[in-house]
Amino acid sequence: MNQTPENDPIATVRETFARHGATIYGERVSQIQHALQCGMLAEQSGAADTLVAAAFLHDIGHMLHRDPAGALASSTDDHHERLGAKFLERWFGAAVAAPVAMHVDAKRYLCARETGYLESLSPVSLKTLGLQGGPMTAQEADAFEAQPGFGDAVALRRWDEAGKDPALDTPGLEHFLEIARRCIAR
Repeated sequence: MNQTPENDPIATVRETFARHGATIYGERVSQIQHALQCGMLAEQSGAADTLVAAAFLHDIGHMLHRDPAGALASSTDDHHERLGAKFLERWFGAAVAAPVAMHVDAKRYLCARETGYLESLSPVSLKTLGLQGGPMTAQEADAFEAQPGFGDAVALRRWDEAGKDPALDTPGLEHFLEIARRCIAR
């Protein structure tokens, strides 16, 4: 099948980063720096390609949202995890989309279950935690642990918080686009 921009997921992702990757939403890194760092951290941990792609693409929903900076400024949850997962599901399937859909709940889970995790969050992550429902209750955390993909979502969330270093050197965009290409659902 001949790929056109309308049905080529890699071209679409590349264009999304070209348009919105330089955007900074209160962290010390741009969207593209954050994506590359998270992808690199996943790759360095030996994660499967699908989880590396999920780590690289986990915040694509911020770039697809009409006004993510405005949502943050007005203390509104932009539900970027849902938007991103829906976008990714059609091309990459659940192996990539599910950890993306679950990474916000993984933050809420870790804040509830891991001593010191809440205090380790960046100021922006702390602000959005409140918008996203705050730390999980014990019942919510138990239910989250029982979900398929729980471990991948928690791993992705750890890379998410670690991938905010403005001086970190990473492989380039094309490296992670090639990994994503290998994850396209056939």
